[in-house]
Amino acid sequence: MEQKLAEFRARRQAVNVEKKNRGAEPQQREQCEAVQPETTPTTEEKQTENISSQTEDQRDWLLDTSVGRWLASRHVIISNLTLLKVLLWLVLLGLFVELEFGLPFFIISLFYWLYEGLRSPTAREPGEMSAYSVFNPDCQPLLGALTAEQLEGEMGYRPLANR
Repeated sequence: MEQKLAEFRARRQAVNVEKKNRGAEPQQREQCEAVQPETTPTTEEKQTENISSQTEDQRDWLLDTSVGRWLASRHVIISNLTLLKVLLWLVLLGLFVELEFGLPFFIISLFYWLYEGLRSPTAREPGEMSAYSVFNPDCQPLLGALTAEQLEGEMGYRPLANR
């Protein structure tokens, strides 16, 4: 790990030198290259390298776990707005618990979550069928839906009239 860190620092230093050389005139480039002596790392630099390598090892350990990979991915489900809503709900729950109305607040909020979860974000267009056949005209099921008649036929049950 220390070797990788040293290689990274060398590459970064080379990139910085190139950036300086691009902005400088040709005469100044030669002076910059001549002025930069190679230095050996001091004890402080070695200690900081050891500390940084230890923290990188810890970060690598975290990234190797499934939780770390999930956290590193950009597919985070909880947005700032959702987090604020949850925190507000927790504060209100604490307030209602102090007022001895915690259970009714919790039950009412459960009904609200059910309502919000079952509500469609957009209204159905005319002619669009519902997933629940009882809400469709003539109780028509969606194509591919498993009906009771189909299930009975697959299980081998037949009506008594046909036997």
